[in-house]
Amino acid sequence: MNQVVEEAKWVDNHCHIFEQDIAEAEIQRAIDAGVRKFINVGTDLETSRTAIDLAKMYPHTVFATAGLHPHEASHGLIGIEDLLTTPQVVAVGECGLDFYYNHSPRNEQEKVFAQQIAYANEKNMPLVIHSRDAWDETFTVLDREGVPSRTVFHCFTGGPEEASEAIARGALLSFSGIVTFKNAQEIREALKITPINRILIETDSPYLAPVPMRGKKNTPAYLPYIASSIATELEVELVEFAQTIWTNTHDFYGLPTS
Repeated sequence: MNQVVEEAKWVDNHCHIFEQDIAEAEIQRAIDAGVRKFINVGTDLETSRTAIDLAKMYPHTVFATAGLHPHEASHGLIGIEDLLTTPQVVAVGECGLDFYYNHSPRNEQEKVFAQQIAYANEKNMPLVIHSRDAWDETFTVLDREGVPSRTVFHCFTGGPEEASEAIARGALLSFSGIVTFKNAQEIREALKITPINRILIETDSPYLAPVPMRGKKNTPAYLPYIASSIATELEVELVEFAQTIWTNTHDFYGLPTS
């Protein structure tokens, strides 16, 4: 991984760092691996607040989102909108629909998803979408509410058809360590039809560690493995890919370039 450390710099555009006692070591380990910035993603009121607190500790390095994950939809959105005016918050989400687990009733998921789309549209903020086993429903809600101008499907797990539908709506696709898995051919096919200026990369840590770290607890320090795998799949030079992803991520979230 020496080439990654010495010549490329990355933004982990979707991670979950909420354990304050290990955050410093985890961030430093990732910086040593070439990861320079982090989007720390909230999934409910508590984790959104924690993400903001960490962003305050690491200005210009860690940025927060505030949102309600579909698993938590039944708990309601109280307090989330207020957090969106916090300077450290760069996006709404993650939010969306998850009909695989159905931890919250589907009607509640759709209700809070629609409201968070409205937040993104009203405040001209990026929207971070989680969609699992609910592609048709996700697109239906988006079309009804109006797709925010900056929308990303995080941890994209669809195939070429779902990728085409998302791209047609102006969305970006964020690819995680799943793209390195042997059984993820559909996702790699989706990757290949995605314009490079519509691609973001993420770890979704602490979940979904990439090959060759699969089975371990994931960490932003593993992002270069994902980046290298995608660059190989797309047949682009790693440093060129790094520059493109750096620009894509900064433009999408409106991050400071310094």
